[in-house]
Amino acid sequence: MKTPLFFCYFIVLLFSVNYSNAQDWPNLNRYKDENAKVPVLSSKDHSRVVFMGNSITEGWINKRPEFFNAKKYINRGISGQTTPQMLLRFRQDVIALKPSVVVILAGINDIAQNTGPYTIEATSGNIFSMCELAKQNGIKAIICSVLPAFDFPWKPGLEPAQKVIQLNNVLKAYAEQHKLLYVDFFSAMVNEQMGLKKELGTDGVHPNEAGYAIMEPILEKAIFKALKK
Repeated sequence: MKTPLFFCYFIVLLFSVNYSNAQDWPNLNRYKDENAKVPVLSSKDHSRVVFMGNSITEGWINKRPEFFNAKKYINRGISGQTTPQMLLRFRQDVIALKPSVVVILAGINDIAQNTGPYTIEATSGNIFSMCELAKQNGIKAIICSVLPAFDFPWKPGLEPAQKVIQLNNVLKAYAEQHKLLYVDFFSAMVNEQMGLKKELGTDGVHPNEAGYAIMEPILEKAIFKALKK
């Protein structure tokens, strides 16, 4: 029995897509061209800030572009990413740009198990490794709390609320131990159910314009302190 031609084509196409994704699992190509266009800073300019994160970071520049444009902040968020993916692209998307400060907002997709089973040790360890890479390259790291989430619309039933709290406690303790700045978005955005306040989000996970407007002044205080150190 002969295999239909269209079926063969489908198998080849499916294999090609999966192979391509496997070869760029951390999505190094996403900002490759943009990174090449980032201007070289003068030796006296210590104002560059890079944001490393997932869809919450990527959505930030889409919903509040004026926040990034006003200070020339560089956004390197990629929707759906987990901390191991960010760690793999940290040299390309942060260190190579030679910022003075990196803002790390990560972890919620790990809890959602976007790329595999979640453990607090692995996720926090990836964030710690990004901080240590930053320090070795003269970059001050700001660790952001994970935003509250009661459930995930794309993967319900994982009960993330307490996992978020536990991860934030570990991140805060690390920041205090290593004298890093820790930004607490969680306390300003959490509701009685330990989820994201309805008026601050779009789906219980991602902030809306009002949510980002609350986050911005909290973060800018930390950025100001980091740039003054």
